[in-house]
Amino acid sequence: MRRTHGYHYSPVPSDVTNGIEEENDQMTEELKDKIHALKSLSIDIGNEVKYQERLIHDIDDDFEKSGGFMRHTMNRVLRLSKGRHNYYICYLLLFTVVVFFVLYVLIKMR
Repeated sequence: MRRTHGYHYSPVPSDVTNGIEEENDQMTEELKDKIHALKSLSIDIGNEVKYQERLIHDIDDDFEKSGGFMRHTMNRVLRLSKGRHNYYICYLLLFTVVVFFVLYVLIKMR
């Protein structure tokens, strides 16, 4: 049981109540605007994440294709080096040296 000890409830004046209601309405509108901004921001973040995920998947596919191409090329080079015709490697080495020499001469002429 509660005892009031002489305290009596007096209602809040209507002009104060109206001010508080207006302030609550204004704060509600501000909160609604902030929620809308957060919602649009989270949607934009979701779209960006999907785009980045697709981009990473495409890059992964490209690397996988490049890796397969590189493995195939290395297998061919190894098979060529194991063959009896090792003079192809000498031709390749000689061709590379000639190309670099020609490039060196062209660069020095400028």
